[in-house]
Amino acid sequence: MVNTTAVLLGLLASTTSVVENVSNSLFGNVTGPSPVAAAAPAVTSTITPPPFGYTAGSPESVANLKDKIKRVVWILLENRSFDNILGGVARPGLDNPTNNGNVCNPVDVTQPNGTTLCTRLKDFDSIANDPDHSVTGNNFEFYGQFAPDNTAIQNGTLVATNQGFVEKQTISYSTITANVAAEEVMGYYSEAEVPTMVEIVDEFLTFNYWFSCIPGPTNPNRACALSGTSGGHGFNDEFFEDAGLNFTSIFQAASEKDVTWLNYDGTNGAFAPDALFYTWTEENAKNNVVPIENFFQDAYLGLLPQLSYLNPSCCGANSNSMHPTGNVSFGQIFVKQVYDALRQGPQWDETLLVLTYDESGGFHDHVASPLAVPTDNLSYTETAHNGQSYTFHFDRLGGRMPTFLISPFVPKAHIENFGTNPATGQAEAYSATSVLKTLGLLWDIEDFTDRVSNSPSFDHLIGPTMRVDPPLVFPVPKPFPNDV
Repeated sequence: MVNTTAVLLGLLASTTSVVENVSNSLFGNVTGPSPVAAAAPAVTSTITPPPFGYTAGSPESVANLKDKIKRVVWILLENRSFDNILGGVARPGLDNPTNNGNVCNPVDVTQPNGTTLCTRLKDFDSIANDPDHSVTGNNFEFYGQFAPDNTAIQNGTLVATNQGFVEKQTISYSTITANVAAEEVMGYYSEAEVPTMVEIVDEFLTFNYWFSCIPGPTNPNRACALSGTSGGHGFNDEFFEDAGLNFTSIFQAASEKDVTWLNYDGTNGAFAPDALFYTWTEENAKNNVVPIENFFQDAYLGLLPQLSYLNPSCCGANSNSMHPTGNVSFGQIFVKQVYDALRQGPQWDETLLVLTYDESGGFHDHVASPLAVPTDNLSYTETAHNGQSYTFHFDRLGGRMPTFLISPFVPKAHIENFGTNPATGQAEAYSATSVLKTLGLLWDIEDFTDRVSNSPSFDHLIGPTMRVDPPLVFPVPKPFPNDV
């Protein structure tokens, strides 16, 4: 078991560093600070002062949460890092390249004094070459090796530097150049390209340090977000498609507390919707999975259940989850449609929209991922690209992702840094299981796992007074060139 007071060792270590200045011609049209030419500063684990004076998890905060929030809408988009989506947004307090300076990766991690390629204000609406987001792929991106020493990671003698993203992309796609790889995985969007996301930053609440549950792919992360564990699953295996997960999810727990819920399914039959990962749902609540179109009618008519969980479509052309092989502009349209329906519907004044991603998708982020309390005592073993075997013990988080709270009860343009670990009282990064912790407070649901018990809640970010200034509609994004 990891010492919970040390869960941030990985994050407090120095993040992506640059050992050599690089010509601006490598960056595209960089308008922010010059690329960082030395080790990036360590992230200070500072708990953000509570905007309304509430202490997270306190009786006063929980009572206010229960009074104000009667319905939660929860969306997990696909496979994007914080720096990838918000790296070009120049708003005070955002920890991103535009505010703090571009950072670089070596083309060859064994030659740190060789050629480096950097983050840049240049990206594509969709990415032709889906970056590696397997467990061992994340290892290489974070540590520069496929099978890092787990003991060294846990005791802090091996720390993530996030220097392996460019080389991992060229390993995965041997026919592309290193510069193309950097364009794909190191680029970030301009404010003009992500106007819907910028509007959310300007109007609602953005988390600076929110990480995925597992440094691995989609389905294990979605299961961990819903259950506080992936049950030892580390890749998108057949159990997810065959309702093979036989442990408790938020859907089962909600039903047992008479909390109404629906999984609005936009997968169009391409994948199992997330609620149907679970044997319990298949056997007891299959009718709670309904078409995504129903969400919009329910929102406009005021018929939403207490928990609305939305599966966007995935993953290629014409999908709206922001998956790399789909379009970011299409994903923004989906977000806009959801918000507009909620904002104009009769349940807006009692609703919290939690908008996040399932994992960082192999896209670069300059902030190293922290250690974490294990989800359980299970492990997962994978054979890496180079043939090495690696065993993961679910004791550290995945990549940093954009996450937002949208409600008339959250503060305007608020940037939230670290929360408080409810088990230790120490500063802790938010993560996917923070949703479970907060829903547990809202609906009196017991923590599923030790990971949930050690996850910061965000109940204290709900205020006592409803705002009347949120926009009636979000802006319409425009498509921009694809990398095809």
